[in-house]
This record gives sequence, structure tokens and C-alpha cells, in this order.
Amino acid sequence: MKQNEKRPELLAPVGDIERLKAAIRFGADAVYLGGTMFGMRSAPENFDSEQLEEAVACAHTAGVNVYLTVNVLPRNRELNLLPQFLDHAAQCGVDAFIISDLGVLDYAKRYAPQTEIHISTQAGIVNFAAAEAFYRLGAKRAVLARELSLEEIRTIRKNIPSDMELECFVHGAMCVSFSGRCLLSNYLVGRDSNRGDCAQPCRWNYSLVEEKRPGQFFPIEDRDGGTFILNAKDLCMIDHLPELIDAGIDSFKIEGRAKSEYYVAVITNAYRQAIDGYLAAPSPTYRPAQWILDEVQKVSYRDYCTGFFFGDPKDDANISFRGGYNRVWDVMAIVDHSENGRVYCTQRNRFFTGDTLEVLLPGQAPFSVTAQDLRNEAGDMIDATNHPMMAFSFACERPLLKDAILRKAR
Repeated sequence: MKQNEKRPELLAPVGDIERLKAAIRFGADAVYLGGTMFGMRSAPENFDSEQLEEAVACAHTAGVNVYLTVNVLPRNRELNLLPQFLDHAAQCGVDAFIISDLGVLDYAKRYAPQTEIHISTQAGIVNFAAAEAFYRLGAKRAVLARELSLEEIRTIRKNIPSDMELECFVHGAMCVSFSGRCLLSNYLVGRDSNRGDCAQPCRWNYSLVEEKRPGQFFPIEDRDGGTFILNAKDLCMIDHLPELIDAGIDSFKIEGRAKSEYYVAVITNAYRQAIDGYLAAPSPTYRPAQWILDEVQKVSYRDYCTGFFFGDPKDDANISFRGGYNRVWDVMAIVDHSENGRVYCTQRNRFFTGDTLEVLLPGQAPFSVTAQDLRNEAGDMIDATNHPMMAFSFACERPLLKDAILRKAR
């Protein structure tokens, strides 16, 4: 690393306590999560009062920071609940609030002055004047708009106070709106995207209808099934860490609080290994090991792109015209323990004796084992793991650690 270069923070998304533990186990420096109110994701389970206290204690024991999303735009009728919410979160020990609304920012300074303030990407910060204005209002960090190039980020970094931090999304889903501000869901299905209830209509398949030809659907381009013209690709910057670090980004943020525990584990692990690999031998030409690059292909994902980091995406607008997810790997089981040459597991998907399984553990390249001598919980031989969440074991000379993930290519 350069002498003035800071170690970037790896920030992982968590939607419940199991995903929190996965993020910690696979190398996150910090996590962001939501409570049962005032957060921008209503679909994940989120954390109630007791769970938030447990989550913070669990993270802090591991040396991991916790940032709480308080990034909705609250209505008048909700403001009376906000002071208690902020005070309780502060008492739990959250390390920062992620805020987009100026009123919420003011409340946070009044009712939880000891807690850091991070300005949400939804505030749409695209220049150094805005970043510095939020700094003067008490913000420690700006989560920059996703529409910025690396050159624009570099300019912001040079023109704001040195102790103000910059955070950017580096991986995960994107939407066609400006930094998450979208009204499609509101208009089409009455679900407010700015209050954590987006129905994601940008992912739907669209055709054109001419006024005088009702019921006749014309594809917007020459495709029989219409087009996913609003369906953005997923962001993936794992192969561009030197450029991100050189631009002065302090925190690398992974999108996905509604994603699975497996997704959190795999993507956090990949970026952890990529970052650590760079830090061990910094170079403008650094490229992660191939197994690390392969990992981001082993989750459910839309076609990848580099967003706006290298300029406006004029050629294809970062649209994923194929619609759905790429998914070629499935989780088969989670390891409970190993004993006397056998691995004891809990099933997640059906597989058969003799199948080759890949083992994912934190901090190392995956390796393969063969599922031999499958037996159920009673010790009877079985041909397959047929029952959801069943306990089973198989013979394996190599002991596997608790919570190792066993997966299989489709």
C-alpha cells in the first residue's frame, strides 16, 4: 500500500442474525442492517429491539462495526416514534446511522449525539460541495451516488476534509432509478419504493401497445418475448480494486440485505480474499486469483457490469436483456461437525451418494469431496438426502469444520 493509502473497509449486508454471523465468519469489517422501522428494506426479517442488541453484541465481540439503516423518508405521523428508536439503537451500541432525510439527521444529532452519521446513497451526493455540506451538518461519511465515475469520486476525495469518509457500492443489484429514487413501484402497484416496499417492476418484461390496437403487443426491439428494457445488470467490481482504492474510497459496500445467507457468505468471502490479496502485494495491475473471480459466478446473479465507474454506460445502458438470474450452483448442506471419519450435516437440497460436492470455508479456495456411504440420523444407509433439513452423515477422510458450506454444480 502507498504510505497515505488507507485499508478499505469491507461492508456486508445482513437481513437477519444468521446472515450477520455469515458476514462475520467470512470476513466483513462492518455490516449494515435494518430495524423494524425507518429502514429501506421491508422484505428482510430485519432486527427487532432485542435482536438488534444481540446483533451489535455479536458483531462487536468479533471486532465488526454495525451500521443501522434509518434511511426512509418518514411522514409527519411517524416522527413521534423516531426519538425512542434512535435512542434505543444508540443504547444498543450501533456504530452509525445511515440517513437520507435532513429531519432524521437533525433528530439523530439531538437524540443520539454519540452515534456517527453516514449519509445514504439516496441523498444523491454527486459533488464535493454536497459532501462538505453534509460534513458541516455532522456527517462522518457519505455513501456516494451510484452514478459517479471513478474520476468524479477522485475529485470529491481531493476537495473534502481528510477525515470525511467515502463509501461506494461495489457489488450487487442496481436499479434504473437515480440512486434508488424510483416511483415505478408506487404508480404500478401502490408499493412505495422510497419506504422499503419496492415491487421491482423494473425487472418485468415490457412490450409496446399502440393506442388503436389494444391487445396487440409489439416487442420494443426485435425479440419475440418483448424486452426487459428497465432491468439493470448487477454491479461487480472485484476485478478493479486498485482503481477503487486509488480513487480514495474508504468503504466497499456489497448490496443485498434481502439476499440469502449463502449469498452473503460467498460474496463477502470473495471480496475479503481479493482485498487481502491486494494489500499483501499492492500493484496497479493486481488481479485476484482466478478462484476468487470464479466465486462471484457461484451465486444467483444477473449479468455483471461495472456500473458508472468507468463512465456513462452508453452502449447497452447496463441493461440485462435476458431477464432472470444466472444460477448454476446450489447449496446441498451445512456441516454440523466431523467425527471418526464422518461428516455430519443438515440438508439444504437433495443429492445422491457418489456426488461430488464443493466445500466452501472462509479464507481459502474451495475444494471437492465425494459423498460416500450416505447415512441418515439413525445410521441407516441411504441413496439420497431426500428430506428437507434432514440430518445425515457421509464418510470423508478430511474433517470439515462446522458451518462449512457444501454446494454442487447444476
